[in-house]
Amino acid sequence: VQLVESGGGLVQPGGSLRLSCAASGFTFSGYGMSWYRQAPGKERELVAAISSAGGSTNYADSVKGRFTISRDNAKNTVFLQMNSLKPEDTAVYLCNTKRVGFGVIRDYWGQGTQVTVSS
Repeated sequence: VQLVESGGGLVQPGGSLRLSCAASGFTFSGYGMSWYRQAPGKERELVAAISSAGGSTNYADSVKGRFTISRDNAKNTVFLQMNSLKPEDTAVYLCNTKRVGFGVIRDYWGQGTQVTVSS
């Protein structure tokens, strides 16, 4: 499993960014995908998740109405559209997929992409 994020950067409050996560090494269309974020000194938190076919999504309360997760199974890519960004959205954003087997959950992570919201 390989996950490679891109699209982060510096943006002013109220601005937008679109993150991408290119996946390889597994049958992408068969698995749910998620975006997490981790700010300095804080625990990693789930931002958004999407089902394997894209028909079901869920979001952290802090990003509902501002962020949208989507996926393109033909391109093995999951996206996170982030609008109305706030300084508190500043974090490293990480792509994630999980595997469950024999009662054990294994997480796979990308290297992360930095998002900084500042004027």
